[in-house]
Parts: sequence; C-alpha cells; structure tokens
Amino acid sequence: MKKFIETIKNIFKIEELRKRIVYTILLLIVYRLGCFVVVPGIDPTQLAALEAQTSEGLMGLLNMFSGGAFGNASIFALGVMPYISASIVIQLLGMMIPYFQKLQREGESGRRKMNQMTRYLTIVILALQGPAYLTNLHSQLPAEAFLIKGFSFNLFATIVLIGGTMFIMWLGERITDRGIGNGISLIIMVGIIARLPYSFAAEIGTRLNQTTGGLLMLIVELVLLFFVFVATIALVQGVRKIPVQYAKRIVGNKQYGGVRQYIPLKINAAGVMPIIFAQALMLFPLIFASFDATRGLAATLGNYTGFWYNFIFAFLVVIFTYFYTAVTVNPTMMAEDMKKNGGFIPGIKPGKKTAEYLDSIMSRITLPGSIFLAIVAILPVFAMKLGVNNQFAQFYGGTSLLILVGVVLDTLKQIESYLLMRHYDGLMKTGRLKGRSGM
Repeated sequence: MKKFIETIKNIFKIEELRKRIVYTILLLIVYRLGCFVVVPGIDPTQLAALEAQTSEGLMGLLNMFSGGAFGNASIFALGVMPYISASIVIQLLGMMIPYFQKLQREGESGRRKMNQMTRYLTIVILALQGPAYLTNLHSQLPAEAFLIKGFSFNLFATIVLIGGTMFIMWLGERITDRGIGNGISLIIMVGIIARLPYSFAAEIGTRLNQTTGGLLMLIVELVLLFFVFVATIALVQGVRKIPVQYAKRIVGNKQYGGVRQYIPLKINAAGVMPIIFAQALMLFPLIFASFDATRGLAATLGNYTGFWYNFIFAFLVVIFTYFYTAVTVNPTMMAEDMKKNGGFIPGIKPGKKTAEYLDSIMSRITLPGSIFLAIVAILPVFAMKLGVNNQFAQFYGGTSLLILVGVVLDTLKQIESYLLMRHYDGLMKTGRLKGRSGM
C-alpha cells in the first residue's frame, strides 16, 4: 500500500503527465454529462418505456456501450459504434483496393486522408442509423413524449444525433493527442464502467429476491468473475518468446561477444480491436429492423442469446483477430531489422527464411489466441443461461471485460513509461507492465 501511494505521488510530480491526466478526466466528464442531455423535442419524463427496452438484450448491450445514452434518448445516443464501423470498412478497403494500399504507404499524409474518409463514411452510417433510432423511439414512446411532431422533428433530431457522435469523435481525438491513452477506447470504457454499479445492484436484487442460492450464489458468481478476469489478463499479456542471436562485433580495438535476446510475439497481438469490430458489425441488423422485408432476418441475427448471433459473432472475432494481427505485426520488417543489426534466429537463415519462420509462428499462436478470444466474447450468454442477471452477465466476458482489461493495461503502460523515463519505479515491481500494443 505504501508503494502504491508513493507511485501516485510520483505520477503527479511529473508536470506533463499530471496535465495529461487532468485533461483526460475533464474531457471524459464532458462526455458523461452529455450522455444525460436529451434530444431537444422529447419529454424526458416519458422515457420509462425506452429504459425498459434497453435494460437487456442487444439493445441493452448497445446502451452499455453508449454509457446509458441510448436509453436516455441522449444527443450521444448513437455513441462511437458508427465510427468504429467506418474504420472497419476503410481498413478492409486498405487490403483490397490499390488506391487505399497506396495511401497506407504514404505515411502521415496518407493516414490523414484515410482518417478524413473514415469521418465522411461515419456521417453516411449515422444518416442511416439516426432515422432507425428515431423509428424505434416512435414505437416505444407515447405520442405525447414528442414535443415536436412530424418530418421536421426527424430531420432535426437526425442532425443532432450526427453532431453528437462527431463531437464524441472530436473528444476522443483530443484525448489521444493531448491526454493519456487512446481516446475512443477510453470513452467506450467509461461508458461500460458507468453501467457496472447499476448492473451489480440489479444482480444483488435478483439474488435477494430468489429463494435458491441467495447471497451464497452471489459470492460464487463473484469468484467466477475473478477467475474470468485473471484469464482475460493472461490472454491480453501472453507472449511467445523467440530467441535472437546477435553476432560478435568489433568497435575500435575492442571485441564484443554475441548477445542473445528475445522477440516477444504476443498471443493476442490484435488486442481488443477484433471484438470491437465484430460487435460493431453485429449491430448492423438494428438498421434493418424497421423494414418489413428484412425484419425477420434482423430479429434472428439480432437475438443476443440465439445460436446464429453467437456463432457469427465468434466467427467474426476469429477472422478479425487474424486480420488485425496481419496489420499490427509485420514479419518481413522484423526480419529486415534483425538482418541490419547483425541478428539471426538460431537455425534459421536471415532474410526471407526468417520472415517466413516468424509468420508461421504468428499464425500458430494466433489460432488458439483467437479461439480463446471468441470464447471470452460469448461467455456472457452462458452466464445468462446459468441464471445471472442479463445486465451483470455482460461483465463475465465479451466486449465489456476485454475492453476494461485492455484499455486499463494500455493506459497504465503509458503512465508507466513516463515514470520510467523520469527514473521513478513503475506501477509493478518488475517495472514491465505489458499492454495490448504490438511489438
């Protein structure tokens, strides 16, 4: 405890780090306040039916990602999922279309162009999701809840919802540039944490009202949650070490012996992004739920506890894990860097053979990592089947737990890097806190 208090003091001794943390907290507070600002033209006292609809199922999951804004008919109701969906499309285009591949190779200028395209595509997705969200509001809320009637309200409210999401994106970019951690990930994490007290209170109420289990069952659930949490941390931080031998070098008139080091290839190099991408795609059926021709298919694919939803969700997690690993880890570049620095893997020829060897190792360790990630993604459904409250079950795995673990580790890793640069002790005794980032 004493070491922890000393570490907190050291964090606030570093002026730049202190300013970044305070700046991040202030912007996150702005986001949380915006989650309670109801879209103008809607009576806030008439939202009981919407809150009941978003208490469970796919709507409940979307409400959790938005920090409760979805169920509050807030100006931030659509959250950052449209932006994530647009990012998925742009990154997929970067693998298939030569023009986008060229932009990826142009460095910073190409990245800016792709970011701009992502913003434009986000607006297009919002233009589809906004009316769909308003259609759901009209079906759930009584007519007197709408203070403004007709087409003028739908047009005005859609513009407000688009502006709300774009403002969230701006907050995320400011946090990434001038704060600490990844802004969009932190915004999602804060929204999830905001729902945790409500979910835990609901689970306590469920157990106290049941005649079987009671508080004993609640303790068992918390123990299981702890083990799932530990297993998720192991998944996020697990590595496979590849030995690299550096040849002898002569500097001046001194000879330096060969040095053996290790390349830590992460079992889950893609981090939490595959599950966020897959979850964003699984929310697309909500867009088509208001059309008669696609309502049945949307209901099937939108059934959060159904077989097809979870099968497709797990499959997408595996696919996106391989995709994002290929984007994050470049075996050819790693092999070239080793060759330039006089390094080689024992028993493997430098150059192309080393790149092929690293690629094969990544493929082998990514498979079990992606399968485990998919299992964690669908664990909440099994928790529901065992009687856990639907809201609290979201924290037994899935996107919620992985985002919490991944984002917290990434943010702590950045804080630790500031401490180590100023010659302070890290957050862990070893001073080697591992995050979700790549190499």
